[in-house]
Amino acid sequence: MIIRSFFLLVLLSCNSLLAAGVQLENFDYPFPVERFSFKSQKLELQMAFMDLVPDKPNGEVAVLLHGKNFSGAYWEQTAKALVDGGYEVVIPDQIGFGKSSKPEHYQFTLQQLAENTHQLLRTRAISSAHIVGHSMGGMIATRYALMFPNLTRSLVLVDPLGLEDWRAKGVPYVSIDQAYEKELKQTRDTLQKYEADNYYGGKWKPEYGRWVDMLGEFMKSPEYAKMAWNQALTFDMIMTQPVCYEFNRLKMPVLLVIGQNDHTAIGKELVKEEVAKTLGNYPELGKAAASQMPNAKLVQLEGIGHLPHVEDFPRFIEPVKSFLKEQTHAEK
Repeated sequence: MIIRSFFLLVLLSCNSLLAAGVQLENFDYPFPVERFSFKSQKLELQMAFMDLVPDKPNGEVAVLLHGKNFSGAYWEQTAKALVDGGYEVVIPDQIGFGKSSKPEHYQFTLQQLAENTHQLLRTRAISSAHIVGHSMGGMIATRYALMFPNLTRSLVLVDPLGLEDWRAKGVPYVSIDQAYEKELKQTRDTLQKYEADNYYGGKWKPEYGRWVDMLGEFMKSPEYAKMAWNQALTFDMIMTQPVCYEFNRLKMPVLLVIGQNDHTAIGKELVKEEVAKTLGNYPELGKAAASQMPNAKLVQLEGIGHLPHVEDFPRFIEPVKSFLKEQTHAEK
C-alpha cells in the first residue's frame, strides 16, 4: 500500500507538470511548433519556433521577435498577412520565454539572444531577412541589425523598448535579486493592471486577456520560480543594455511604428512623479529615434498604445506591408 501510494504521488506530480509547465505545455499556439536544439553557455537548450512557408513565395523572409510579456503566439495575424503576401515567416520564442527552455543560469544579453536567433536562421538556410521586433523584441531586433547588418534586409520596430535610457534619466538600479522577488509576487490581477495602465492607456478589452492568461500558465507551474528568475535576468538585460545610443549606425531601411498612447517605461514607478511624467513619451521618442537613423520612416498611430498589432491590426499591417513591399522590390 505504501509503495502504491508513492507511485500514485509521482504520477499525480507528473500530470501536474504536464498540465502547467514553464514551457506552456497547456497553451495552444496558432501554428505548428518546432524546436531548435543547440548548446549555449555550456547548456543544452531548445528554442521553440514557428516557420511558415507561403504557397507562392516571393523569395523573402520576415522574422518576428516578441516582447517580454509575450511569446511568438501573438504574431498570429501578422504572420498570416505576411505569408499571404509571399513571405516565409519565422517566429521564435527567445530562450527564457514561451515554449523555449528556461535555464536555471544564463547570461542574458541582447547580443546572446540575437546570436541565438542568427543560429536558428542558419539552420533554416536563411541568409537574409526582414527583422520585425516589438517591445523587448525591438531591442533584440536592433542589436541583431547592428551585429548582422549585411543579413538584415530591413528593420521594423514596433513600439520598441530602448528608445530612451531610463537609468540615465534617473531610474535607480534594481538588483536581479530584487527583481526576482517582485516576479515571485506577480499575480494575474497585477499583470492585467500593469498592462492596462501601460500598454493600452487604461482601455481594456476581453481579447487582451489571452496574453495575461498565457503568463498565468507559468504561475500555475511548480517550476514557476525558474521562470521568475529568467524574467528577473531579462529585466536586468533591458535596464542595463540600452540601444538608443547606436541608432545612427542602422544604415538599412527602418520602419518605426509608434502607438501615440504608449506610456511604457520600465522602472518609472521607482522615481518621483515629476520624473515619471517625463518617461515613456513615445510620440517624442519615436520622432527622436527616427531623426537619428539614416534611412528611417516613422508611422505614428493615434489612439493606439503599446501593441498596435493587437489593438488595431488593420491600421498596423497596412504601413508594414507597404514598407516591406518597397524593400522586397529594392535591389539586394
